[in-house]
Amino acid sequence: MAEVAVAAPAPVVDAGALGWWRAGDRAARRALVAASLGWALDAFDVMLFSLTLAAVIAELGLTKAQAGALGSITLLGGAAGGLVFGHVADRWGRTRALMASVLLYSVFTAACGLSTTLWQFALFRVLLGLGMGGEWASGAALVAETWPARHRGRALGMMQSSWAIGFAAAAVVVGLVLPRWGWRTVYFVGVAPALLTLWVRRNVEEPAVWRARRDAPVGAVRPRFADMFRGPMRRLTAAVTFMNACALFGWWGLNSWIPAYLSLPTAQGGVGLGTRTMSWFVVAMQVGMWLGYVSFGYVSDAVGRKRVYVTYLLAASVLLPLYGAVASPPALLLLGPLVAFFGTGYYSGFGAVTAEIYPTAIRATAQGFTYNLGRVASAAAPFTVGTLAASRGFGTAFAVAGAAFLLGAVAWVWIPETQGRELA
Repeated sequence: MAEVAVAAPAPVVDAGALGWWRAGDRAARRALVAASLGWALDAFDVMLFSLTLAAVIAELGLTKAQAGALGSITLLGGAAGGLVFGHVADRWGRTRALMASVLLYSVFTAACGLSTTLWQFALFRVLLGLGMGGEWASGAALVAETWPARHRGRALGMMQSSWAIGFAAAAVVVGLVLPRWGWRTVYFVGVAPALLTLWVRRNVEEPAVWRARRDAPVGAVRPRFADMFRGPMRRLTAAVTFMNACALFGWWGLNSWIPAYLSLPTAQGGVGLGTRTMSWFVVAMQVGMWLGYVSFGYVSDAVGRKRVYVTYLLAASVLLPLYGAVASPPALLLLGPLVAFFGTGYYSGFGAVTAEIYPTAIRATAQGFTYNLGRVASAAAPFTVGTLAASRGFGTAFAVAGAAFLLGAVAWVWIPETQGRELA
């Protein structure tokens, strides 16, 4: 396979904290806004399940294992969506794939509110997951291809940080709506993100690098999906996918059960917080999450992707088991933002690393593959944590999730530094 990236000159430092924003042209800024809103609203819809889990368990009569299985099948749907929409984004365009994925997760989030059985809920969560997985693959490619190399980490960090905003917004909505109108109404609110597609259609252009690849002469040599597995790329693709699987296992093991851990009665192994108090604990964690995402982008642009990624993963591997061992609400309130900072911030770097490894013709497909094949493995996390929580307590369950972060850090032995590479 031909070289897919070349080293760029030393990064240019722009004046002011927002110098990087001014460095992007109008198309780049609109692309970042569109991808960020899509990712925030994705988080809003997807995380409603975790935030309403205690209420859903009570009304539908679910066990912890069944509830964990619902979380796992959502991730499997997300894995399939990432693979499908990655191909759609490479073939028909980043913006089209983005709009289709937003519509998909919006409609089936609302449908979850109509569920009366476990199987109905499961079907709607799988279909919702298809849209969830598709949004990241198309949005990350859109941002990576419109921003210059020296600011790519910060731009993708801002996009990734919008997940925390969407998660926090979901927690606020649950805190306000669920006590008054029940969990079903919470899901009906989730159809609102569909309106974003109208703005994207009118205002967001396809990246120039994608248009150039689309308009290349018929006889031009074009990279293929199989190129990810040829020669040295085979080991690199395997390492990136394994690292992402471990990190996603830790992330979903943590975030799919924290709201339930905080709100379940102490007799069931939880902390026993009320719904509104739990919601504000989660909002506090999203502040730490947002800061982790944004800081990662700035620091990785300055000192490199690899060193910062490994640091965040190692810190998360220590902090998550500690969080599961603490039962005091004041201590959890203080520790939560720190866990979220390191346990999520590293994902700002994943889009940049994969964009800098793979060529334009298969970039979204490769990002979707490495991200979402990892999600297939991580789909076991909600079920595993739920099962362990039921049999051995949340302390043991969160310790297992923390061990996954440690394995993710080890995988970086086989992943090179990509900072400063221009996109091929």
